[in-house]
Amino acid sequence: MGTSMETGGGSSESPVEPKKGRSKTPRKPKESLLKQKSPAEFFAENKNIAGFDNPGKCLYTTVRELVENSLDSAESISELPFVELTIEEIGKSKFNSMIGLVDRERIDEELYDDYETAKAREKRLAKEARAQEMQAKNAALGKKVKEQPAAKGMKGRGEASFYRVTCKDNGKGMPHDDIPNMFGRVLSGTKYGLKQTRGKFGLGAKMALIWSKMSTGLPIEISSSMKSQNYISFCRLDIDIHRNIPHVHLHEKRINDDRWHGAEIQVVIEGNWTTYRSKILHYMRQMAVITPYAQFLFKFISDTSDKNVTIKFARRTDVMPPVPLETKHHPSSVDLLLIKRLIAETSKQNLLQFLQHEFVNIGKAHAERLIGEMGPEFSPKMPIKSLTDQQIVRIHQLFRQAKFDDPTGDCLSPAGEYNLRLGIIKELHPDMVATYSGSAQVFEGHPFVVEAGVSVGGKDVKQGLNIFRFANRIPLLFEQGADVVTRTALKRINWASYKINQMQDKIGVFVSIVSTKIPFKGTGKEYIGDDITEIATAVKYAIQQCCIQLKSKIMKKMQAREQQERKRNLSKYIPDATGAVYDVLREMAQLHASKRKHYEEEDADILKKVSARLITKDTLTEKLAQHVEKVDYEMALEYATQSGVSEEPREDIYIQTLESENKFIDFHSPIFVFRLIS
Repeated sequence: MGTSMETGGGSSESPVEPKKGRSKTPRKPKESLLKQKSPAEFFAENKNIAGFDNPGKCLYTTVRELVENSLDSAESISELPFVELTIEEIGKSKFNSMIGLVDRERIDEELYDDYETAKAREKRLAKEARAQEMQAKNAALGKKVKEQPAAKGMKGRGEASFYRVTCKDNGKGMPHDDIPNMFGRVLSGTKYGLKQTRGKFGLGAKMALIWSKMSTGLPIEISSSMKSQNYISFCRLDIDIHRNIPHVHLHEKRINDDRWHGAEIQVVIEGNWTTYRSKILHYMRQMAVITPYAQFLFKFISDTSDKNVTIKFARRTDVMPPVPLETKHHPSSVDLLLIKRLIAETSKQNLLQFLQHEFVNIGKAHAERLIGEMGPEFSPKMPIKSLTDQQIVRIHQLFRQAKFDDPTGDCLSPAGEYNLRLGIIKELHPDMVATYSGSAQVFEGHPFVVEAGVSVGGKDVKQGLNIFRFANRIPLLFEQGADVVTRTALKRINWASYKINQMQDKIGVFVSIVSTKIPFKGTGKEYIGDDITEIATAVKYAIQQCCIQLKSKIMKKMQAREQQERKRNLSKYIPDATGAVYDVLREMAQLHASKRKHYEEEDADILKKVSARLITKDTLTEKLAQHVEKVDYEMALEYATQSGVSEEPREDIYIQTLESENKFIDFHSPIFVFRLIS
């Protein structure tokens, strides 16, 4: 029994032993669950993709998205845009009172990130004392004293700056019932067709709302009214990040007494005005260059009045580019997924109709030839929905190998030479400017147009190259070094051959590229790569064409300068030359009078006039000055004949905007618009 008890005891003890060691052995991992992310959640976690890298950049990108939406909205109804943008700085106390949070005094100072220990304070004060001592010594020696920067207050990581950004426009407005989804559902929008658009991701103000939700937790406020609507739609909402649906706080109709149409969007976000002030102002200035038909009013409001900024970018013209048109896909630019989507969405019944109507540059005869080339299992009348995956792959392969005409640029809406020239003159006030607009070209089945402007001189322009880049009529301000425009201007243009000094002259290089697909690089889509030969070649050619125009202007200026210099040099010697000639003539007259020397009739007449003081030194001076003038004019005329210049110098004249409602016809030229008013 005892033995069996021991054995039993042993067996009962054995489970206890491993119990101690169980903590050392790793636990079995839980079975991983399949989770799904909403688009809103994805962009919230990867906000840098949409240009929301840090608080300063978030403020800049919010401004950009709102302004671009406003311009698109006004242009879509052919209304001259008026955009009013206000950034209001909100202090911590004001922000806390907005969200109903009471400010509390610090109790445990050492708990905070900006706490300064006694040792650190002692070190800082000693450093400041040494700096003051050095300053006093330098002042005593008469050296130039550098002004000491103000001691920076330590700023904790948690100390944030908040801003209320408001953007108001006179655009199309939004249908009352669509507002919640237009702002509170990521990747839903009206700009997803194949056409030239300002947006880069189709996120617009939605990303600003996501950042607002992440940084302040406050909702976005939208007021909107469409033309001939007698009410204003007001909506206060935020976004349910996990479900990607709008969370509406208030959605109502209000009286529209002023018959206003457009949209006003207000959002409170964390930001940094100090570090991104110059970028935001640069952006607004460049927007005014590329859209001179728009009027912008920019305000920055702060509690400290010396930080306040108000800038009005006035409208300079009422000529607007046409609205970009939605186009069909070019066969060489489609992939398998897109072909399948087009098949699923098409209203056409058979293959022949599908090829003819869903793609550009495929006529009936061309479509029949393509179908014949696809193989015996294909026929023009076969139902489009009956195509197998293998047959779709065959169509895709043929699209990639077959020859198609290039798409036209009819669907594109470049700024136009006239507007580009006006914008440059308005904002930079250069000494001279040249513009060029290329014809439509193609890369990977997408049409694109390159426009360029080069200016020399101007106010607020630094010496050297100042590069301004635009894609689909929006400024690109970041990652300039890798951009195709920068690389072309710096490395592929021989400025000296156009009489332009790359280092000393104030050169403005403006390049605008419009396309149904801009080949952006980098996660933030901030620059156009240098690896697409077609675009790089077109950019170089456009800049060169501007330089050729400028060279002739510069040559004329140089010629005029040389002419003035020559005239000045000749005129400088007139007094000496006339003095010497007159002295010789007077001496000859005396010899002739005393009959010591005899002169012939013509010479004798002149000498008699000198003796009678009919010819004086002043007479000679006047005659010589006339001769210099005549020779100078003849040389200028000869130069003008050689270079084909047969006109007087021209000056730019701009007619004021016509406010009254008139019927008119515009005749466009690169440098002017001729308007016939009926």
